[in-house]
Amino acid sequence: MNPLHLADAVRAALVAAVRAGELDVQVPDEITIDRPRSREHGDYATPVALKLAKAAGLPPRAIADTVATHLRQADGVAAVEVAGPGFLNITLEAAAAGALPGRILAAGAGYGRSDGLKGRRINLEFVSANPTGPVHIGGARWAAVGDALGRVLSAQGAEVVREYYFNDAGAQIDRFARSLLAAARHEPAPEDGYGGAYIGDIAAAITAEHPDWPALPDAQASELFRRTGVAAMFDEIKATLHTFGTDFDVYFHEDSLHSSGAVAAAVQRLKDSGHLYVKDGAWWLASTAYGDDKDRVVIKSDGEPAYIAADLAYFLDKRARGFDLCIYMLGADHHGYVARLKAAAAAFGDDPDVVEVLIGQLVNLVRDGAPLRMSKRAGTVISLDDLIESLGVDAARFALIRYSVDTTLDLDIDLWTRSSNDNPVFYVQYAHARLCRMLANAADLGLPGGDPAVAVDYDPALLDTPQESELLALLAAYPGVVTAAADLREPHRVARYLEDLAAGLHRFYDHVRVLPMGDADPTPATTARLRLSAATRQVLASGLDLLGVSAPERM
Repeated sequence: MNPLHLADAVRAALVAAVRAGELDVQVPDEITIDRPRSREHGDYATPVALKLAKAAGLPPRAIADTVATHLRQADGVAAVEVAGPGFLNITLEAAAAGALPGRILAAGAGYGRSDGLKGRRINLEFVSANPTGPVHIGGARWAAVGDALGRVLSAQGAEVVREYYFNDAGAQIDRFARSLLAAARHEPAPEDGYGGAYIGDIAAAITAEHPDWPALPDAQASELFRRTGVAAMFDEIKATLHTFGTDFDVYFHEDSLHSSGAVAAAVQRLKDSGHLYVKDGAWWLASTAYGDDKDRVVIKSDGEPAYIAADLAYFLDKRARGFDLCIYMLGADHHGYVARLKAAAAAFGDDPDVVEVLIGQLVNLVRDGAPLRMSKRAGTVISLDDLIESLGVDAARFALIRYSVDTTLDLDIDLWTRSSNDNPVFYVQYAHARLCRMLANAADLGLPGGDPAVAVDYDPALLDTPQESELLALLAAYPGVVTAAADLREPHRVARYLEDLAAGLHRFYDHVRVLPMGDADPTPATTARLRLSAATRQVLASGLDLLGVSAPERM
């Protein structure tokens, strides 16, 4: 029995109490099931009686006593105690808890997945760094977190399209082209241009491929460096992201919105509906009417579209492609986009809740207690390539995902490259490798229970030590963790859970003998413990896969 099954049992007990006329309450759809801090208080606890007390007009303990009477009759429940102001502390029968490894192994990689989001089509846009330089460390955070979020949303049954918005229009592209051209001419970078060794590298590649470029008129030379430079930079960005384990289903070009007339059509639609007005020669979106802190210029006084004009057309394009939820993952300097994009949806007559904006805070790389500020190649910032070189892909991804994105993150290079238990990714991966070694030894000894692909009967009641009970409870919590990570858009919950699971596994391994010593014959407990070990290995592998982190068999 896992927390989801136990929630159903509590709900059934409430329904029985209502039908018996013992309670007059609306049975909630969601029942909270928690793990008590102390195992002396049972395997699980629920505050449902406290939450229903006001509506029922009864003391919480009175409600708890009534529910407990029915819950004690549920299969797999050994004891139910009423504690404190009205908490229900629940202890499961050892056999009910111990049956979980068999169910996990039968489900395989499907354990922890659900159809809770089946039917949802989600457009998940993240990274979307301008193609004017390497992906910086802030973009690296979204590369890891965005990819992990896409994985957990998919694990809940959603159809997720990962999308990169390719900003190949606008002033920043003009500055990039001028910077490349200046480097090719061995001139200083423009005052508002881009620096860094990568500019010289790309310029050198273009001049080698087009040796006749000096003979071109300035306009043609500028266009050559713009077109080929942006393509080269974007190819490099995609290659770096692929190395980092992050790939996209769609690369959407901003320039296509302008060249296709989509921007003009979106602007005209808002004009026709009366949501744009003229002021100081510019066209403004009346976004304050929909919760924005100020109205936004859409068409500037010189007739050129402001950046938001493309955002408007891009939103319409996403909706036209059938997405019922558009998630934008943006950097720390984009807080204004939350209200802006929701206001844009409302102005088009759409539901603002189809737009969801997640803001990620800054990331700093630290060595010897001091922040690293400079990348020789990128020129001014630490790049994703620097991060991969310093930490490796697995450690970098785990480190970036492990923390909530709404907090500034300092990554200590010394910590995340250490092969010790204080390095979280090493700690989790070592737990997986430790189990792989144990199960391989079991196979060499011809012991049943260690092969997850072979169904083996075992006595679940034999998994009754404190360490086994703790490990079973941790395994039971996994589906709820994945659901919460998807619903709350917080994949860091999976990383933290894996650390807890690894800790539980290490305690189990250190206190409970699994394989027989010497020439001793295996016991029924040996088979049960091998099933528990194999199930734990499966969940560790599944959780690491949701993070895009490898699950090594040897370390």
